[in-house]
Amino acid sequence: MHWGNQHEEKNLIFTKRSPTFLAIITLWVVGSALSAPAQQVQDLSSPNPDPKIRAALQEISPEQVRSDIEKLVSFQTRSTISAQGAASIAAGHGIGAAREWIKGEFERYSRDCGGCLEVKTDSYTQPVSERVPSPVQITSVYAVLKGTNAEDAKRIVLVTGHYDSRNSDTLDTRPVAPGANDDASGTAVSLECARVLSKLKFPGTIIFLAVPGEEQGLYGSKHFAEYAKSQGWDIEAVLNNDIVGGDKSTGQNPKVVRIFSESIPDSITQAQLRMIGALGGENDSPSRELARYITQTARTYKTEVAPLLEFRRDRFLRGGDHISFNEEGFPAVRFTEYRENFNRQHQNVRTENGIEYGDLPKFVDYEYVANVARVNAATLAELASAPLAPQKVRIETKELVNDSTLVWESAADGRATGYEVLWRSTSAPDWEHSQSFGNVTRATLPISKDNVIFAVESIDEARHKSQPVVPAPER
Repeated sequence: MHWGNQHEEKNLIFTKRSPTFLAIITLWVVGSALSAPAQQVQDLSSPNPDPKIRAALQEISPEQVRSDIEKLVSFQTRSTISAQGAASIAAGHGIGAAREWIKGEFERYSRDCGGCLEVKTDSYTQPVSERVPSPVQITSVYAVLKGTNAEDAKRIVLVTGHYDSRNSDTLDTRPVAPGANDDASGTAVSLECARVLSKLKFPGTIIFLAVPGEEQGLYGSKHFAEYAKSQGWDIEAVLNNDIVGGDKSTGQNPKVVRIFSESIPDSITQAQLRMIGALGGENDSPSRELARYITQTARTYKTEVAPLLEFRRDRFLRGGDHISFNEEGFPAVRFTEYRENFNRQHQNVRTENGIEYGDLPKFVDYEYVANVARVNAATLAELASAPLAPQKVRIETKELVNDSTLVWESAADGRATGYEVLWRSTSAPDWEHSQSFGNVTRATLPISKDNVIFAVESIDEARHKSQPVVPAPER
Protein backbone atom coordinates (compact mmCIF):
# COMPACT_ATOMS: atom_id res chain seq x y z
CA MET A 1 0.00 0.00 0.00
CA HIS A 2 1.22 3.43 -0.86
CA TRP A 3 1.58 6.20 1.73
CA GLY A 4 2.03 9.64 0.25
CA ASN A 5 1.53 11.00 -3.25
CA GLN A 6 -1.03 9.03 -5.22
CA HIS A 7 0.08 7.23 -8.37
CA GLU A 8 -1.25 8.08 -11.79
CA GLU A 9 -4.52 6.40 -12.83
CA LYS A 10 -2.75 3.43 -14.42
CA ASN A 11 -0.98 2.78 -11.12
CA LEU A 12 -4.00 2.97 -8.83
CA ILE A 13 -3.82 -0.80 -8.45
CA PHE A 14 -1.40 -0.15 -5.58
CA THR A 15 -4.04 1.61 -3.53
CA LYS A 16 -6.99 -0.46 -4.66
CA ARG A 17 -5.66 -3.86 -3.72
CA SER A 18 -2.88 -3.36 -1.22
CA PRO A 19 -3.46 -5.63 1.77
CA THR A 20 -2.53 -3.29 4.59
CA PHE A 21 -4.16 0.14 4.33
CA LEU A 22 -7.09 0.66 1.99
CA ALA A 23 -7.95 4.06 3.39
CA ILE A 24 -4.63 5.67 4.08
CA ILE A 25 -5.35 9.34 4.65
CA THR A 26 -8.06 8.51 7.13
CA LEU A 27 -6.13 5.70 8.80
CA TRP A 28 -7.84 4.77 12.02
CA VAL A 29 -5.70 3.35 14.75
CA VAL A 30 -7.59 2.30 17.83
CA GLY A 31 -6.21 1.75 21.31
CA SER A 32 -5.09 -1.10 23.82
CA ALA A 33 -6.44 -4.61 24.84
CA LEU A 34 -9.70 -5.86 26.27
CA SER A 35 -11.14 -4.30 29.42
CA ALA A 36 -9.13 -6.75 31.48
CA PRO A 37 -5.60 -5.22 31.35
CA ALA A 38 -3.79 -8.48 32.11
CA GLN A 39 -5.47 -10.63 29.45
CA GLN A 40 -3.19 -13.40 28.20
CA VAL A 41 -1.85 -13.01 24.67
CA GLN A 42 -3.12 -15.66 22.25
CA ASP A 43 -1.04 -17.95 20.07
CA LEU A 44 -2.07 -16.62 16.66
CA SER A 45 -0.21 -19.20 14.58
CA SER A 46 -2.32 -21.44 12.36
CA PRO A 47 -2.79 -24.91 13.90
CA ASN A 48 -2.76 -26.55 10.45
CA PRO A 49 0.02 -25.21 8.21
CA ASP A 50 -0.21 -26.05 4.52
CA PRO A 51 1.41 -29.51 4.11
CA LYS A 52 2.69 -28.68 0.60
CA ILE A 53 4.45 -25.57 1.87
CA ARG A 54 5.79 -27.41 4.90
CA ALA A 55 7.22 -30.13 2.64
CA ALA A 56 8.81 -27.52 0.38
CA LEU A 57 10.58 -25.92 3.34
CA GLN A 58 12.22 -29.25 4.12
CA GLU A 59 13.73 -29.29 0.62
CA ILE A 60 15.74 -26.13 1.32
CA SER A 61 19.29 -27.38 1.59
CA PRO A 62 22.26 -25.98 3.54
CA GLU A 63 24.48 -27.88 1.09
CA GLN A 64 22.89 -26.11 -1.88
CA VAL A 65 23.20 -22.77 -0.08
CA ARG A 66 26.89 -23.48 0.48
CA SER A 67 27.38 -24.42 -3.16
CA ASP A 68 25.70 -21.20 -4.34
CA ILE A 69 27.72 -18.97 -2.02
CA GLU A 70 31.03 -20.64 -2.89
CA LYS A 71 30.24 -20.31 -6.60
CA LEU A 72 29.53 -16.59 -6.22
CA VAL A 73 32.77 -16.13 -4.27
CA SER A 74 34.67 -17.96 -7.03
CA PHE A 75 34.20 -14.99 -9.38
CA GLN A 76 36.88 -13.24 -7.22
CA THR A 77 35.13 -9.89 -7.30
CA ARG A 78 31.54 -8.99 -8.07
CA SER A 79 32.13 -5.27 -7.92
CA THR A 80 29.51 -3.47 -9.98
CA ILE A 81 32.29 -1.67 -11.84
CA SER A 82 34.32 -4.84 -12.50
CA ALA A 83 34.67 -6.51 -15.89
CA GLN A 84 31.57 -7.57 -17.84
CA GLY A 85 33.01 -8.36 -21.27
CA ALA A 86 32.93 -11.71 -23.04
CA ALA A 87 36.52 -12.54 -22.08
CA SER A 88 35.97 -11.99 -18.36
CA ILE A 89 32.70 -13.93 -18.48
CA ALA A 90 34.47 -16.83 -20.20
CA ALA A 91 37.24 -16.65 -17.60
CA GLY A 92 34.71 -16.72 -14.75
CA HIS A 93 35.83 -13.38 -13.35
CA GLY A 94 33.86 -10.29 -12.39
CA ILE A 95 30.25 -9.26 -12.06
CA GLY A 96 29.37 -10.16 -15.65
CA ALA A 97 30.30 -13.79 -15.04
CA ALA A 98 28.30 -13.79 -11.80
CA ARG A 99 25.28 -12.35 -13.60
CA GLU A 100 25.38 -14.99 -16.33
CA TRP A 101 25.70 -17.77 -13.76
CA ILE A 102 22.67 -16.53 -11.78
CA LYS A 103 20.65 -16.28 -14.99
CA GLY A 104 21.71 -19.81 -15.89
CA GLU A 105 20.59 -21.12 -12.50
CA PHE A 106 17.13 -19.56 -12.88
CA GLU A 107 16.90 -21.07 -16.37
CA ARG A 108 17.90 -24.48 -15.02
CA TYR A 109 15.18 -24.31 -12.36
CA SER A 110 12.71 -23.41 -15.09
CA ARG A 111 13.70 -26.43 -17.17
CA ASP A 112 13.25 -28.63 -14.11
CA CYS A 113 9.66 -27.40 -13.67
CA GLY A 114 8.67 -27.60 -17.33
CA GLY A 115 9.25 -23.94 -18.15
CA CYS A 116 7.29 -22.57 -15.18
CA LEU A 117 9.68 -19.65 -14.68
CA GLU A 118 10.02 -16.69 -17.01
CA VAL A 119 13.64 -15.55 -16.68
CA LYS A 120 14.29 -11.88 -17.47
CA THR A 121 16.81 -9.08 -17.03
CA ASP A 122 16.40 -5.40 -16.24
CA SER A 123 19.36 -3.50 -17.64
CA TYR A 124 20.42 0.12 -18.07
CA THR A 125 23.58 2.23 -18.20
CA GLN A 126 24.39 4.04 -14.98
CA PRO A 127 26.14 7.37 -15.65
CA VAL A 128 29.13 8.65 -13.71
CA SER A 129 28.49 9.25 -10.01
CA GLU A 130 30.47 9.38 -6.78
CA ARG A 131 31.01 5.59 -6.76
CA VAL A 132 30.81 5.03 -10.54
CA PRO A 133 33.93 6.49 -12.23
CA SER A 134 32.71 5.75 -15.77
CA PRO A 135 29.35 4.68 -17.25
CA VAL A 136 28.56 1.09 -16.35
CA GLN A 137 25.90 -1.45 -17.24
CA ILE A 138 23.64 -2.39 -14.33
CA THR A 139 21.72 -5.64 -14.92
CA SER A 140 19.28 -7.22 -12.49
CA VAL A 141 18.27 -10.84 -13.09
CA TYR A 142 14.87 -12.16 -12.10
CA ALA A 143 12.57 -15.15 -12.51
CA VAL A 144 8.78 -14.86 -12.51
CA LEU A 145 6.56 -17.69 -11.22
CA LYS A 146 3.23 -16.57 -12.64
CA GLY A 147 0.12 -17.05 -10.52
CA THR A 148 -2.54 -19.53 -11.64
CA ASN A 149 -5.58 -17.43 -10.73
CA ALA A 150 -6.40 -14.61 -13.16
CA GLU A 151 -7.34 -12.12 -10.44
CA ASP A 152 -4.70 -13.14 -7.91
CA ALA A 153 -1.88 -13.34 -10.48
CA LYS A 154 -1.89 -9.53 -10.58
CA ARG A 155 -0.60 -9.57 -7.01
CA ILE A 156 3.17 -9.93 -6.71
CA VAL A 157 5.39 -10.95 -3.81
CA LEU A 158 9.12 -10.61 -4.30
CA VAL A 159 12.32 -11.85 -2.69
CA THR A 160 15.70 -10.28 -3.42
CA GLY A 161 19.36 -10.11 -2.51
CA HIS A 162 22.21 -8.16 -4.13
CA TYR A 163 24.84 -10.11 -6.01
CA ASP A 164 27.51 -7.41 -6.19
CA SER A 165 30.35 -7.18 -3.65
CA ARG A 166 33.03 -4.72 -2.59
CA ASN A 167 36.26 -4.47 -0.61
CA SER A 168 37.67 -1.58 1.42
CA ASP A 169 37.57 0.81 -1.54
CA THR A 170 34.41 0.78 -3.66
CA LEU A 171 36.37 2.16 -6.62
CA ASP A 172 39.15 -0.46 -6.54
CA THR A 173 38.28 -3.66 -8.40
CA ARG A 174 41.75 -5.23 -8.24
CA PRO A 175 41.73 -6.99 -4.84
CA VAL A 176 39.40 -9.94 -4.38
CA ALA A 177 36.01 -9.05 -2.93
CA PRO A 178 34.46 -12.39 -1.90
CA GLY A 179 31.27 -10.96 -0.41
CA ALA A 180 30.24 -14.32 1.04
CA ASN A 181 27.94 -12.82 3.66
CA ASP A 182 27.40 -9.43 2.00
CA ASP A 183 25.60 -10.47 -0.05
CA ALA A 184 26.12 -13.88 -1.59
CA SER A 185 24.07 -15.10 1.38
CA GLY A 186 21.04 -13.03 0.33
CA THR A 187 21.44 -14.02 -3.32
CA ALA A 188 21.55 -17.66 -2.23
CA VAL A 189 18.23 -17.14 -0.41
CA SER A 190 16.61 -15.87 -3.63
CA LEU A 191 18.06 -18.77 -5.60
CA GLU A 192 17.03 -21.41 -3.10
CA CYS A 193 13.51 -20.02 -2.79
CA ALA A 194 13.25 -20.16 -6.60
CA ARG A 195 14.56 -23.71 -6.76
CA VAL A 196 12.11 -25.02 -4.19
CA LEU A 197 8.97 -22.96 -4.79
CA SER A 198 9.09 -23.32 -8.58
CA LYS A 199 7.98 -26.92 -8.02
CA LEU A 200 4.63 -25.66 -6.70
CA LYS A 201 1.77 -23.61 -8.12
CA PHE A 202 0.25 -20.58 -6.41
CA PRO A 203 -2.71 -18.31 -7.17
CA GLY A 204 -0.50 -15.22 -6.81
CA THR A 205 2.75 -14.36 -8.60
CA ILE A 206 6.23 -14.68 -7.05
CA ILE A 207 9.34 -12.90 -8.35
CA PHE A 208 12.83 -14.10 -7.43
CA LEU A 209 15.28 -11.23 -7.94
CA ALA A 210 19.04 -10.65 -7.77
CA VAL A 211 20.23 -7.06 -8.12
CA PRO A 212 23.65 -5.42 -8.57
CA GLY A 213 24.74 -1.87 -7.79
CA GLU A 214 23.84 -2.02 -4.10
CA GLU A 215 27.33 -1.16 -2.90
CA GLN A 216 27.55 1.77 -5.33
CA GLY A 217 24.23 3.30 -4.24
CA LEU A 218 21.28 0.86 -4.52
CA TYR A 219 21.28 1.38 -8.28
CA GLY A 220 19.95 -1.98 -9.44
CA SER A 221 17.03 -2.08 -7.02
CA LYS A 222 16.20 1.57 -7.62
CA HIS A 223 15.88 1.05 -11.37
CA PHE A 224 13.85 -2.14 -10.90
CA ALA A 225 11.48 -0.54 -8.37
CA GLU A 226 10.97 2.47 -10.63
CA TYR A 227 10.22 0.14 -13.54
CA ALA A 228 7.73 -1.85 -11.45
CA LYS A 229 5.93 1.32 -10.48
CA SER A 230 5.85 2.61 -14.06
CA GLN A 231 4.29 -0.67 -15.18
CA GLY A 232 1.60 -0.54 -12.51
CA TRP A 233 2.75 -3.70 -10.78
CA ASP A 234 0.83 -4.58 -7.63
CA ILE A 235 3.74 -5.59 -5.39
CA GLU A 236 2.32 -6.56 -2.01
CA ALA A 237 5.58 -7.53 -0.36
CA VAL A 238 9.33 -7.22 -0.88
CA LEU A 239 11.62 -9.42 1.22
CA ASN A 240 15.19 -8.12 1.00
CA ASN A 241 17.88 -10.43 2.37
CA ASP A 242 21.16 -8.65 3.00
CA ILE A 243 23.84 -10.08 5.32
CA VAL A 244 22.01 -13.22 6.41
CA GLY A 245 25.10 -15.42 6.69
CA GLY A 246 24.95 -15.76 10.46
CA ASP A 247 28.60 -14.78 10.90
CA LYS A 248 30.14 -17.15 13.44
CA SER A 249 31.45 -14.52 15.83
CA THR A 250 31.00 -13.94 19.55
CA GLY A 251 27.55 -12.66 20.43
CA GLN A 252 25.81 -14.09 17.38
CA ASN A 253 22.34 -15.58 17.88
CA PRO A 254 21.64 -18.32 15.31
CA LYS A 255 18.01 -18.53 16.40
CA VAL A 256 17.09 -14.96 15.41
CA VAL A 257 16.94 -12.90 12.22
CA ARG A 258 16.23 -9.18 12.40
CA ILE A 259 13.40 -7.76 10.29
CA PHE A 260 13.77 -4.02 9.66
CA SER A 261 10.67 -2.10 8.59
CA GLU A 262 10.02 1.58 8.00
CA SER A 263 7.42 3.61 9.87
CA ILE A 264 6.36 6.77 8.07
CA PRO A 265 7.43 6.92 4.40
CA ASP A 266 9.32 9.96 3.14
CA SER A 267 6.61 10.77 0.61
CA ILE A 268 3.82 11.24 3.14
CA THR A 269 1.98 14.57 3.13
CA GLN A 270 1.70 16.94 6.09
CA ALA A 271 -2.04 16.27 6.32
CA GLN A 272 -1.44 12.53 6.50
CA LEU A 273 1.30 13.05 9.05
CA ARG A 274 -1.02 15.06 11.30
CA MET A 275 -3.68 12.36 11.06
CA ILE A 276 -1.23 9.60 11.91
CA GLY A 277 0.08 11.59 14.86
CA ALA A 278 -3.41 12.19 16.19
CA LEU A 279 -4.52 8.56 15.85
CA GLY A 280 -1.26 6.78 16.71
CA GLY A 281 -0.69 5.15 13.33
CA GLU A 282 3.08 5.37 13.16
CA ASN A 283 3.49 1.62 13.76
CA ASP A 284 0.95 0.43 11.19
CA SER A 285 2.66 1.28 7.94
CA PRO A 286 2.42 -1.30 5.13
CA SER A 287 5.97 -2.46 5.82
CA ARG A 288 5.28 -2.90 9.54
CA GLU A 289 2.23 -5.04 8.73
CA LEU A 290 4.38 -7.12 6.39
CA ALA A 291 6.96 -7.61 9.15
CA ARG A 292 4.21 -8.82 11.49
CA TYR A 293 2.93 -11.18 8.81
CA ILE A 294 6.41 -12.69 8.49
CA THR A 295 6.53 -13.22 12.24
CA GLN A 296 3.14 -14.97 12.32
CA THR A 297 4.10 -17.15 9.35
CA ALA A 298 7.34 -18.22 11.02
CA ARG A 299 5.36 -19.23 14.09
CA THR A 300 2.88 -21.19 12.01
CA TYR A 301 5.63 -23.20 10.32
CA LYS A 302 7.75 -23.38 13.49
CA THR A 303 10.90 -22.26 11.72
CA GLU A 304 14.25 -22.71 13.45
CA VAL A 305 14.98 -18.99 13.09
CA ALA A 306 12.57 -16.52 14.72
CA PRO A 307 12.04 -13.05 13.23
CA LEU A 308 12.91 -10.17 15.55
CA LEU A 309 10.93 -7.03 14.75
CA GLU A 310 13.15 -3.96 14.41
CA PHE A 311 11.04 -0.83 14.09
CA ARG A 312 13.35 1.28 11.95
CA ARG A 313 14.02 1.37 8.23
CA ASP A 314 17.59 0.06 8.52
CA ARG A 315 20.68 0.05 10.74
CA PHE A 316 22.64 3.20 11.56
CA LEU A 317 24.96 4.42 8.78
CA ARG A 318 23.72 1.67 6.45
CA GLY A 319 21.00 1.09 3.87
CA GLY A 320 19.69 -1.70 1.67
CA ASP A 321 17.68 -2.45 -1.44
CA HIS A 322 14.33 -2.57 0.38
CA ILE A 323 14.64 1.22 0.66
CA SER A 324 14.40 1.54 -3.13
CA PHE A 325 11.04 -0.23 -3.01
CA ASN A 326 9.88 1.77 0.03
CA GLU A 327 10.57 4.97 -1.89
CA GLU A 328 8.28 3.82 -4.71
CA GLY A 329 5.44 3.06 -2.30
CA PHE A 330 5.87 -0.72 -1.96
CA PRO A 331 5.83 -2.58 1.37
CA ALA A 332 9.40 -3.82 1.87
CA VAL A 333 11.49 -5.15 4.75
CA ARG A 334 15.09 -6.18 5.34
CA PHE A 335 16.32 -9.51 6.78
CA THR A 336 19.72 -9.28 8.52
CA GLU A 337 21.59 -11.53 10.94
CA TYR A 338 21.39 -10.71 14.65
CA ARG A 339 24.97 -9.49 15.14
CA GLU A 340 27.23 -8.21 12.38
CA ASN A 341 31.02 -8.47 12.39
CA PHE A 342 32.29 -5.25 10.84
CA ASN A 343 35.83 -6.64 10.50
CA ARG A 344 34.43 -8.81 7.73
CA GLN A 345 32.26 -6.31 5.86
CA HIS A 346 33.66 -3.98 3.21
CA GLN A 347 37.21 -5.08 4.01
CA ASN A 348 40.17 -6.22 1.95
CA VAL A 349 41.06 -9.82 2.78
CA ARG A 350 44.07 -9.69 5.13
CA THR A 351 45.32 -10.48 8.64
CA GLU A 352 46.46 -7.66 10.91
CA ASN A 353 47.50 -8.03 14.56
CA GLY A 354 46.07 -11.52 14.58
CA ILE A 355 42.66 -10.36 13.30
CA GLU A 356 41.26 -11.81 10.08
CA TYR A 357 39.54 -9.27 7.84
CA GLY A 358 37.42 -9.96 4.79
CA ASP A 359 34.08 -11.52 3.90
CA LEU A 360 35.13 -15.14 3.42
CA PRO A 361 32.93 -18.26 3.06
CA LYS A 362 34.48 -19.91 6.11
CA PHE A 363 32.73 -17.37 8.33
CA VAL A 364 29.24 -18.21 6.99
CA ASP A 365 26.83 -20.47 8.89
CA TYR A 366 25.14 -22.32 6.02
CA GLU A 367 22.51 -23.93 8.21
CA TYR A 368 21.52 -20.46 9.40
CA VAL A 369 21.20 -19.16 5.83
CA ALA A 370 18.99 -22.14 4.99
CA ASN A 371 16.82 -21.42 8.01
CA VAL A 372 16.44 -17.79 6.94
CA ALA A 373 15.53 -19.03 3.46
CA ARG A 374 12.78 -21.16 5.03
CA VAL A 375 11.25 -18.09 6.70
CA ASN A 376 11.35 -16.32 3.33
CA ALA A 377 9.92 -19.25 1.40
CA ALA A 378 7.10 -19.80 3.90
CA THR A 379 6.15 -16.12 3.72
CA LEU A 380 6.26 -16.01 -0.08
CA ALA A 381 4.19 -19.19 -0.35
CA GLU A 382 1.59 -18.07 2.18
CA LEU A 383 1.18 -14.64 0.59
CA ALA A 384 0.94 -16.12 -2.91
CA SER A 385 -1.61 -18.68 -1.68
CA ALA A 386 -3.77 -16.28 0.32
CA PRO A 387 -7.03 -14.78 -0.92
CA LEU A 388 -7.24 -11.09 -1.65
CA ALA A 389 -7.56 -8.90 1.42
CA PRO A 390 -10.96 -7.54 2.47
CA GLN A 391 -11.82 -4.22 0.89
CA LYS A 392 -13.00 -0.90 2.32
CA VAL A 393 -12.48 -1.95 5.93
CA ARG A 394 -14.03 0.57 8.33
CA ILE A 395 -14.74 0.93 12.01
CA GLU A 396 -17.97 2.61 13.03
CA THR A 397 -17.57 5.82 15.04
CA LYS A 398 -21.17 7.03 14.94
CA GLU A 399 -21.63 7.19 18.69
CA LEU A 400 -19.82 6.80 22.00
CA VAL A 401 -20.04 3.11 22.90
CA ASN A 402 -17.68 0.58 24.43
CA ASP A 403 -18.31 -2.06 21.76
CA SER A 404 -16.50 -1.91 18.42
CA THR A 405 -18.14 -2.67 15.07
CA LEU A 406 -16.06 -3.29 11.96
CA VAL A 407 -17.49 -3.55 8.46
CA TRP A 408 -15.84 -4.48 5.16
CA GLU A 409 -16.47 -5.67 1.63
CA SER A 410 -15.68 -9.22 0.55
CA ALA A 411 -12.34 -10.00 -1.07
CA ALA A 412 -12.62 -9.41 -4.82
CA ASP A 413 -11.37 -12.83 -5.94
CA GLY A 414 -14.18 -14.66 -4.14
CA ARG A 415 -11.81 -17.18 -2.53
CA ALA A 416 -12.27 -16.04 1.06
CA THR A 417 -14.39 -18.41 3.14
CA GLY A 418 -14.13 -16.33 6.29
CA TYR A 419 -12.51 -13.37 7.98
CA GLU A 420 -10.47 -12.87 11.13
CA VAL A 421 -10.36 -9.76 13.30
CA LEU A 422 -7.00 -9.07 14.97
CA TRP A 423 -6.23 -6.63 17.74
CA ARG A 424 -3.42 -5.57 20.01
CA SER A 425 -2.75 -2.96 22.65
CA THR A 426 -1.51 0.35 21.28
CA SER A 427 1.91 -0.23 22.83
CA ALA A 428 2.30 -3.83 21.61
CA PRO A 429 4.63 -4.50 18.67
CA ASP A 430 2.68 -7.48 17.33
CA TRP A 431 -0.89 -8.74 17.14
CA GLU A 432 -2.02 -10.22 20.45
CA HIS A 433 -5.59 -11.48 19.93
CA SER A 434 -7.90 -12.65 17.18
CA GLN A 435 -11.43 -13.85 16.60
CA SER A 436 -12.58 -15.77 13.55
CA PHE A 437 -15.83 -15.07 11.75
CA GLY A 438 -17.59 -16.81 8.90
CA ASN A 439 -18.15 -15.41 5.45
CA VAL A 440 -19.62 -12.16 6.78
CA THR A 441 -18.90 -8.48 6.23
CA ARG A 442 -19.64 -7.13 9.69
CA ALA A 443 -18.44 -7.96 13.20
CA THR A 444 -19.06 -6.45 16.63
CA LEU A 445 -16.72 -7.16 19.54
CA PRO A 446 -17.08 -6.18 23.22
CA ILE A 447 -13.85 -4.18 23.08
CA SER A 448 -13.41 -0.43 23.28
CA LYS A 449 -11.93 0.96 20.08
CA ASP A 450 -10.16 3.54 22.24
CA ASN A 451 -7.95 0.83 23.70
CA VAL A 452 -6.84 -1.38 20.81
CA ILE A 453 -5.60 -1.39 17.24
CA PHE A 454 -7.82 -3.51 14.99
CA ALA A 455 -7.28 -5.17 11.62
CA VAL A 456 -9.19 -7.61 9.42
CA GLU A 457 -7.76 -10.36 7.22
CA SER A 458 -9.29 -12.77 4.71
CA ILE A 459 -9.01 -16.56 5.18
CA ASP A 460 -9.51 -19.24 2.53
CA GLU A 461 -10.62 -22.84 2.91
CA ALA A 462 -7.05 -24.03 3.52
CA ARG A 463 -6.54 -21.35 6.21
CA HIS A 464 -4.17 -19.20 4.15
CA LYS A 465 -4.46 -15.63 5.40
CA SER A 466 -4.15 -12.31 3.61
CA GLN A 467 -2.18 -9.49 5.12
CA PRO A 468 -4.33 -7.61 7.65
CA VAL A 469 -6.08 -4.37 6.78
CA VAL A 470 -6.31 -1.64 9.42
CA PRO A 471 -9.75 0.07 9.33
CA ALA A 472 -10.57 3.68 8.57
CA PRO A 473 -13.21 5.49 10.68
CA GLU A 474 -16.78 5.68 9.41
CA ARG A 475 -19.32 8.06 10.90
